[in-house]
Formats: sequence, structure tokens, C-alpha cells
Amino acid sequence: MGLTITEKILRDHAQNDKVVAGDFIFADIDKCLANDITAPIAIDVFEEVVKGTDKTVFDNEKIILTPDHFTPNKDVESAQQCQIMRDFAHKYHITNYFEMGRVGIEHCLIPEQGLVVPGDLFIGADSHTCTYGALGAFSTGVGSTDLGVAMALGKCWLKIPETIKFIYSGDLNKWVSGKDLILYTIGQIGVDGATYKAMEFAGEVIENLSMANRFTICNMAIEAGGKNGIIVPDNITKKYVDQLELNQLKFYKNDNDAEYEEVYEFDCAKIEPQVAYPHLPENTKPISEAHNDRIKLNQVVIGSCTNGRLEDLEIAASLLKNRKIHPDIRCIIIPGTQQIYLEAVKQGLVEIFLTSGAIVSTPTCGPCLGGHMGILAAGEKALSTTNRNFLGRMGHIESEIYLSSPAIATASAITGYITSPKYLDNP
Repeated sequence: MGLTITEKILRDHAQNDKVVAGDFIFADIDKCLANDITAPIAIDVFEEVVKGTDKTVFDNEKIILTPDHFTPNKDVESAQQCQIMRDFAHKYHITNYFEMGRVGIEHCLIPEQGLVVPGDLFIGADSHTCTYGALGAFSTGVGSTDLGVAMALGKCWLKIPETIKFIYSGDLNKWVSGKDLILYTIGQIGVDGATYKAMEFAGEVIENLSMANRFTICNMAIEAGGKNGIIVPDNITKKYVDQLELNQLKFYKNDNDAEYEEVYEFDCAKIEPQVAYPHLPENTKPISEAHNDRIKLNQVVIGSCTNGRLEDLEIAASLLKNRKIHPDIRCIIIPGTQQIYLEAVKQGLVEIFLTSGAIVSTPTCGPCLGGHMGILAAGEKALSTTNRNFLGRMGHIESEIYLSSPAIATASAITGYITSPKYLDNP
């Protein structure tokens, strides 16, 4: 019986050449991650594990700490959370602690910094750690308890997931992006359609997607319940990691006779840009229908670990150039990292955003989880390029969140209602 890429990575990290999907393993990790919300709990667990011993962290170069959720600190409580993480980083000489001013949104920052590579087993106390599967790594979110143990032992307990394969063929329609493909997929299978499964994305369309789009797709695997999202590494992957000048990379592939629990095939020629309506990512509708619904908005957010990369900002700027944000809209644009922000300044993108009437923020998760930088009041509607639109996710429980790609979000910020760039000149 052949193996999938997910099975191969986990088998090697368990150092057991007999385990397959469905088996439980205690595996060696390559890196682990926590942020300002999850790290303090993990630190408490770590200190309990090592209490009364002379043990320290398993490897001070393999633990990554990113204060990115409630930062810059929005209140005393968030400042204290960050102080706990900062003190821990200093005490144990954590190499990859990113202080504010250097930090970015974690799932944009970590690939950019070359801290995750193809073939890694990477865990993070954040559900969207599945993002890094775009590089051909096994990456998954864990609880803070598991993370605390991993910081001490360098190991993680998990079950090898069965794999569902998603094959995308045909030609992409204008303005259809990775965000639209994953929203469409979740709309087809539901938010529990891949519970504790590996979601493997393949096909000619995936093979021609940029890394930014691949990161977006894998980022939202968790929104279908997936344990991980993954794409077999190829020349596009290699080009991306080559620029980071990384060594000792291992590119895993599927066996030709690998077994899948299920296989879905989608003809992308039939897929329009998608909009997820409140209050679940599975409530998707094509943009033609959303445009006809004329949903008036109060706020648009472009950014997050899902769509805060330079390519996303370039799309937004291309549409905003010589145009204005609708006077009734608060449009918040959040570059994913300091490096992305700097490049956006150099390219003149930030000037376009500011002259159009948008707000440009320092990198932060902020509004995505209802933290700060864009909280919604009762009755308000937001269109966001983030990954979740749960009830009350971005503020008041009586507010509504819609999800889309940067192109749809930008066009909607211009018109004041949910629409597509194709309708900008002929509304």
C-alpha cells in the first residue's frame, strides 16, 4: 500500500516505518509556535513539566514566539500577556522571539523568515498553523497544553490523519483566487467535512498558483475541520525556498498508489469569486448572487494571515488607484509583516491606500478575532479577507461578517456594497 505525503512526513518524524493513517504516534517536532494569547498558558504548562528538575527548553532555536494578536498592546491585560512571553524568551534565550517592530502576523512572518521548510513537522498553538502545508510541510494547530509539553520535550502526540484529496482542473475565471477556491471547497463539504483529515490540494490549477495563493488555501483547511492542509512541493515551492537560501530540505511526494479516504474533483471554469455569508465559512455564494443582493457595508478589512501578503496588497492597490473608498466605509488594510509593509511603501502602494481614504495598520491580527483595530458595533456589516465569520467574531454579537478575496473586498470598499471588480465601471 502506498503512502500519502502526510503519512510519509509523520512516519519519518515518529521514526517508525510501519505506522500509517489512523495510528497514534509520539513524534519529534522541527519547530513549535505560540503567540501572545496562547504562549502564557503554554509557559505555565512548561514550567510545571520541568518543575523540580534541571531541564530547560528542548531547543532554544526551535521555539518561535510572536506577539501579534493584541499588539501593539491594546490594554493592560494584553501588555501583561506579552510581558510573560517576553520574560520567558529572555530567561531561556529564545532565538526566534520577535519583539514588536520586528514581529508580523505569525503565519505570514514564519515562512518569510525561512522558519518552516518542506518536510517539517511544525506545531503551533494557533489553529491556522495549517498554513505552512503550502510548502509541503505537515503543520497543524495544537492546544497550549500540547505546546507547553513540546517546548520541554521536543515531541508531540497525535494521530496520523487519513487524507482527502481535492483536485482542481480547468481555467480560472477572472478575479478567482486561492481564497475563492478554498471558500468554494468549504461551501461544498461544510465546516465539518474534513474533520481530523489531511486536506491535500492538487491538480493543474494548484500547480500554477503562486505561493501566496497556496498559503491562503492551506490556511483555511481548519475551517473545514482539517487536521492539516498540504500541497506536494514542486518547482514553485523550490523557487520560493531557494530565495531564502535554506539548507537540508526534504521534498516529500505521494506514492503513485497512495490511498485516499475520498477524492473531490472541481472544474474551476465553473467557479466564480465567492463570498461567505454570516455566520459560517460554508455559507458561500457566487459573487453574481452577492452583487444582486446589494449588501451595504460599514467596514472592509484587507489583511490577516489569510490574505495579508504583498500580492494581496498589490491587487488592492491596482483597484484603488485613482479611485476613492466609499464615504460610508471604513477600509482597514493590514500588511502581514514589517517586510511586506516596507515593500508596499517602496512600491507606492501605501500612498495609493492613503489617498483613496483607507486606513493602513501596522501588522497585527487585530480585527480578525475582534481584538482591536476594527471592532464592529451592533447591526454593522463587514466584508473581510480573514478566515472566520462566526457570530460575534469581530465585535458585537448583532454584527455580521462576510468573507471574500482581496479583489472582492476592495471593489466592495469602493462601491459601499458587496460586489466584484467587473462591476466597478458598470454597477
